[in-house]
Amino acid sequence: MSKIDVKMTVNGKAVETKTEPRTLLIHLLREDLNLTGPHIGCDTSHCGACTVDLNGKSVKSCTVFAAQAEGAEITTIEGIAKPDGTLHALQEAFRQHHGLQCGFCTPGMITRAYRLLQENPNPTEEEIRYGISGNLCRCTGYQNIVKSIQAAAEELSVKEAAE
Repeated sequence: MSKIDVKMTVNGKAVETKTEPRTLLIHLLREDLNLTGPHIGCDTSHCGACTVDLNGKSVKSCTVFAAQAEGAEITTIEGIAKPDGTLHALQEAFRQHHGLQCGFCTPGMITRAYRLLQENPNPTEEEIRYGISGNLCRCTGYQNIVKSIQAAAEELSVKEAAE
């Protein structure tokens, strides 16, 4: 099968690569670009472990062909921290509030929460639970994930108010 050219911006960096038309975005990210934060969890789009931000929307990258991401802006968990390595408020909140156990769902969960907080900077517990409902966690029972997202929302609103 012949390969096609795909250009996109991933975590703020221009990327140009060749891939087969049938390649899923998750495989391009993990195998070609060595961005192993997004996980392959179910191959059926149910778990959300592969969630990335694509042109300002949360998507499960196992449901998108790499060719469909031509010209797209993509942010993975690796692009959420600051370039100097300082953790984003969400990453820090997940660490402080025990929003993870095994960590398998965490990159997708944080990436989804990142977009959720941009869509709704001050969500209620119910809005958070609904907002992350497409991402499954088999370990935590979600309570500490919700606490982590609430804490990050508070931290981000305090920072925003100070600016």
